Amino acid sequence: MINRQINKIIENALKEDIGKEDITTNSIVPKDLMTKAVLLVKENGIIAGLDVAREVFRKLDKQIYFEKLVEDGSKVKKGQIIARIRGKARAILSGERVALNLLQRMSGIATITNGFVKLSGNVKILDTRKTIPNLRILEKYAVKIGGGTNHRFGLYDAILIKDNHIQIAGSVGEAIRRARNSRKSKTIEVETTSMKEIEEALEARAEIILLDNMSIEEIKKAVKFINKRAKTEISGGVKLDRIKDISRTGADYASTGFITHSAKALDISLDVVK
Repeated sequence: MINRQINKIIENALKEDIGKEDITTNSIVPKDLMTKAVLLVKENGIIAGLDVAREVFRKLDKQIYFEKLVEDGSKVKKGQIIARIRGKARAILSGERVALNLLQRMSGIATITNGFVKLSGNVKILDTRKTIPNLRILEKYAVKIGGGTNHRFGLYDAILIKDNHIQIAGSVGEAIRRARNSRKSKTIEVETTSMKEIEEALEARAEIILLDNMSIEEIKKAVKFINKRAKTEISGGVKLDRIKDISRTGADYASTGFITHSAKALDISLDVVK
């Protein structure tokens, strides 16, 4: 999965952390000392980002040996070793924090996403743009590893008309008309908060209608009214304690920023071994 964009993320992260040099490690560890280490999981979860972690170490030591014992998407248990590393001790210690930060973050997102997917039934779980700036490519990858589906990657690849667009345009129908006239080939999704807005969206032939911050009963009523004339997406308040109820509404999608902005990092450590 490593591409130019991810390489740049890793390089910038290493520059941020190491700066001119790791003065602690370089003071204590001989330059040519070789050592071994393992990546140890300290809680149950889903792994994502092992290739990213490996690339961190290889930026510091091209000859480093990194053996994956599981693949991304694997369910792991507390106490499980997921990778073995062998190479220059300085590179392993200097790269430790960046590798773990990225691996823990991505695995945390994959783990919480998987929790949503297990409870979502036929409703597809979508991510959002609520990601850490400059890490979106990694976070959306982790969502996919957890079984979720990527929504638009940015403002440039899909039309999603939101409340402020509607406010400026004057109505749901007018916002859709402007978007369609400007970008004829694009699928149009529009955010709605009432039956009146849903009726406008259908009349203007929106392909996807987002039902924003509605109660379960309101969602059921809206989905029934739409009756497959458009795809339906639920947004707002999509959390684990509500996902089972959402799964019974008949909606097509449920989008949630929770799986990225509130994901807890999976506890993983790097331990040097003799």
